[in-house]
Amino acid sequence: MANSAAFFDLDRTLLQGASGPIISGALRDQGVLGSKPVPGEKLVFGLFNLIGETLPSMAITRQGARAAKGWSQEATRRAGEQAAPELVAAVEPFAREMIADHRAAGRKIVLATTTPFDVVKPFADLLELDGVLATHYRVRDGLYDGTIDGEFVWNRGKARSVTAWAKANLVELADSYAYTDSIFDIPMLHAVGHPTAVNPDPRLFAYAALRSWPTLWFNAPPGVPKPVGIEPQQIAIALARPEFLPWVDIDVSGVENVPAEGGTILAMNHRSYLDPLVMGFAAGQIGRPARFLSKKEVTDAPIVGQVTKALGAIRVDREGGGDEPMQEAARALRAGELIAVFPQGTIPRGEAFFDPELKGRYGAVKLAIETGAPVVPVGIWGTEKAWPRNRSMPYVLNLANPPKVSISIGEPYHPTSDDPADAIVELMDKIVELLPPEAKHHVVPTEAQLAATHPSS
Repeated sequence: MANSAAFFDLDRTLLQGASGPIISGALRDQGVLGSKPVPGEKLVFGLFNLIGETLPSMAITRQGARAAKGWSQEATRRAGEQAAPELVAAVEPFAREMIADHRAAGRKIVLATTTPFDVVKPFADLLELDGVLATHYRVRDGLYDGTIDGEFVWNRGKARSVTAWAKANLVELADSYAYTDSIFDIPMLHAVGHPTAVNPDPRLFAYAALRSWPTLWFNAPPGVPKPVGIEPQQIAIALARPEFLPWVDIDVSGVENVPAEGGTILAMNHRSYLDPLVMGFAAGQIGRPARFLSKKEVTDAPIVGQVTKALGAIRVDREGGGDEPMQEAARALRAGELIAVFPQGTIPRGEAFFDPELKGRYGAVKLAIETGAPVVPVGIWGTEKAWPRNRSMPYVLNLANPPKVSISIGEPYHPTSDDPADAIVELMDKIVELLPPEAKHHVVPTEAQLAATHPSS
């Protein structure tokens, strides 16, 4: 494979917003800037975070070299070193995963930013990047002289810097990748074979759509749009209210057991097609978007599949096998996401539906063992009364006497065994503990009850 690289912009790409507030604070601490913020500075950074680069803002940025005339290069570098840990901590979770993917593929990772080199180089070093393309201020006698040395690394200047670096490092741009939020980085995106818009400003969003370029948000899983900082599931969570489901009476308990942040696995039993919907309702009570592992029959369906993927579903092909869904789920967990899994895989049929001993597949516990993420067991009961498997639609007209559905959320735990066979038994036992007493005793189902557990023909 030819040598290739991945070029990343900094502000609103690797970072959710501007690096300026962090860097300015460090410059003040090092005595380079005055002790107080520049008037209007907060407003400027806030506007940048909202809409991205503009021609007026970049005209001001271009004058940065003149404003820095007389600054000590050494003090500026110390400010960069001070700011570096905070900047690294601010790198978006899925940006880290993308960098890891490119490293695993043998590509060089390069920062391409307009930000002055001396303040951003320590950040790149701490992130262990392979190259830094940034604006250099000319230095005389240890002080900046108010001019730029070489390219102003923006727009065509950034593209020229990328091209020059690739030539010097024997990198094939046709095999390389670029990530940015700004319409002004179009030249850089055209310079590589694999351009991607990240958290794009409105113009780049439209341009990328016309060019059929991928669009990502590094603070959300791949495929989840977040054009104004809000993803579809967050809207769904806000609408997850009892009045929108009047045909079912849902009781959620144990919400406080779900960690407020960090990668977490919700593992629940499966009794009805309604289960994902009521778990979405529970996610509304929890206040965190949940990424469901979903069968390919759902994610590949027209319209419904697009909606499901926009909500963060992870496609699972039970027949095709492969570990790609588990890898994607592991990435999401490392990025701090909440993953929802039905360990049974599908709704049990026939007598298995009434078996008090639940059986599950290894996926959820393997994820927990691999990533160290805690597992939160969840017991679901009563959804089959609102939507039995032998019906194509739920009983949405049952408003006078809606069936009661309970969602009991247990305490988080880590598997006590690294053997998936033992760990899945432990998990399913914990789920059973959360179910009502009638779920824990063997019953002899009637023919009608058995029929209700099979899909309608």
